[in-house]
Amino acid sequence: MSKKIGLRIAGRPFDVDVEEPFMSFLKQQMGKDFNLDGNNEVKILLQAYVRKNHELFLQEQKIKEMIRKLEQ
Repeated sequence: MSKKIGLRIAGRPFDVDVEEPFMSFLKQQMGKDFNLDGNNEVKILLQAYVRKNHELFLQEQKIKEMIRKLEQ
């Protein structure tokens, strides 16, 4: 069963439908990046996007390093 999590960006409300257990994880992560009870400026959205991509970059670097070590 999908649930909704709401977010307001630049005065516009957005709802995202997701399934558990991802819902709990997403809500926790979004709470770190956004004000879930109020408005968020577009700048905040961009900062969150860049931050999450940086996290993915670091994860990818770690995975590549682990694969390299395993191949030796």
